[in-house]
Amino acid sequence: MRSSTRRLLTVLATTAALAPAPAAPAAAAPSPAPAAGQDVTVLPPLPVRLGDGRPCTAPSGQTAAGGTWAAPALGLTRAQRLARGAGVTVAVVDSGIAPDTAGLSGRVTGAAEDCLGHGSFAASLIAAAPRRDSGMAGVAPGAEILALPGTDARGVYSAALVAAGIRQAADRGADVIYTGAALTTGRTELTGAVAHATGKGALVVAPAAPDALPEQDGDARDTQPPDGPYWPAAAPGALSVVDFGPSGTRPSGAPPAHRPDLAAPGDAMVGSGPGGKGHYIASGSSLAAACAAGAAALVRELHPGLSPAQVAGRLLRTAYPADVPRLDPYAALSLDTGTRPDRVTAAPPARVPEPADTGPRNTALAVSGVCLAVIVLFGAAAVVVPRGRSRRWTPPGVG
Repeated sequence: MRSSTRRLLTVLATTAALAPAPAAPAAAAPSPAPAAGQDVTVLPPLPVRLGDGRPCTAPSGQTAAGGTWAAPALGLTRAQRLARGAGVTVAVVDSGIAPDTAGLSGRVTGAAEDCLGHGSFAASLIAAAPRRDSGMAGVAPGAEILALPGTDARGVYSAALVAAGIRQAADRGADVIYTGAALTTGRTELTGAVAHATGKGALVVAPAAPDALPEQDGDARDTQPPDGPYWPAAAPGALSVVDFGPSGTRPSGAPPAHRPDLAAPGDAMVGSGPGGKGHYIASGSSLAAACAAGAAALVRELHPGLSPAQVAGRLLRTAYPADVPRLDPYAALSLDTGTRPDRVTAAPPARVPEPADTGPRNTALAVSGVCLAVIVLFGAAAVVVPRGRSRRWTPPGVG
């Protein structure tokens, strides 16, 4: 877990957003001081991995009453008027999902345990339904969730488990497949698993960087992770996603991303814990990938005939322009893509009319010239002829 999210961040229960200092990255912002007499809720940080002997992550006893910064950043209020993910299945290949995770009741099948809590947290970002006692909700609150294991019991990803989970999800009809894994090994098997999923019509969404190195025995390992590539995000056909925070930038010291396709909110994120009604706070590219997976579910509801490449293409072509294009679910749903569903319709190029045939124009000018000459001639004759007759056609002064 990044050092920024190892702190306890304060969420004001009476506000509509998480409250980092707006002028500085969330990673560096101190916990805001509550106003006198104002109630606050302190959310615990979600662990990245459980060390040996540590108990499973317990349900959080704290609930974030207000909304989070990510919802307005994604324009979810407008986007969810167009689609909510109904009829779409998103597979979560992760640490499992606790059956009583808040906001997911009745919409989860598959892995029924989550000792770490990451799978439950990510699933809530993807599809948690809104609640009366909280402003937190997922991107696609109408989607169905298929939970499949991608880690061991302590929350450690392995290429074999992730590959098997992706393949199984595709075989079971998932429309979108999310995993929080960012592995430096397993290229062959994970590339094959993504190809299998693509062939079955499922889009694989994965982080372009690891969240962080784990904490062990209370000490953080500060060794910088490698630059990538990370699998399965680097596999052809996968949508690779990196995080940004409330300030619009990544925190200093965040693990470097490898060739991300898309950026999405992923820092200082609030989500459900493994069971219960409470919330945790966490950061990382795996959470940005969860937001992108939810957006893909919205697109698949509104455009069920799109291929995985077309879904990814729509998300990318409608993204907000930046060094790494930023996810814009409302634009992905609302922009007209014409007859090519994977291409956003651009303004048609200006057409210069072809030169007109000059023949008729020249003829008209010639006729007009002749007519004018005739008129002038007759006008002159009307003056000259009478005078000539009166003089019997002799010059003045003669005879």
